[in-house]
Amino acid sequence: MAKQKFDYFEALERQGEFACKEAGMLVEVFRDFNIEALPSRIEAIHAIENAADDQNHELFTHIATEFLPPIDREDIAEMAHRLDDIVDYVDDVVQQLYMYNILELYPKALEFAELIERATNALVVALKEFRHFKKAKILGERIIEVNDLEEEADKLYFATIRDLYTNYVDKPVYIMAWSNVFLRMERCIDACENVVDMMATVVLKNS
Repeated sequence: MAKQKFDYFEALERQGEFACKEAGMLVEVFRDFNIEALPSRIEAIHAIENAADDQNHELFTHIATEFLPPIDREDIAEMAHRLDDIVDYVDDVVQQLYMYNILELYPKALEFAELIERATNALVVALKEFRHFKKAKILGERIIEVNDLEEEADKLYFATIRDLYTNYVDKPVYIMAWSNVFLRMERCIDACENVVDMMATVVLKNS
């Protein structure tokens, strides 16, 4: 009986789904912000990060030994690394909240988290289309959607940091803590854009 080949596209999809699940949990953290509930939420998000790491280890084990993967090994590896970045950065956001013992929610935090969730949702759709990239009809639309969301997040990040240093000058610890949290959230959505940019590169290379 022939050995079943490892499905790299499915593995990448699962990585995207891990990121999307984390992003949804991040939205809930900000929607019902409670520092006392944060440790259990950190644990739940970190469990997803660990599962994503296990998935990546499996992918890299196969890519190191299998002959003729569906696209270049380097491209699969780079996409896996970029997807792993999203999962790591979301995990980092909730840890920052706890480490800085943030008790007061910044007004725009939920809005930023929702942008991350929207980006990961679009990313998952793009990843499901990616295995058919030579004839996928909506892949390009989702790539553009993630790029647009990243631009929106850039504007929000700029406005947020400006607001913190303009309107909260009497709260230096608050400024420092939220500046670091927003930096991590900005990295989350940048990482989403990095993945779809890699998809666009693969499409171009294989056209």
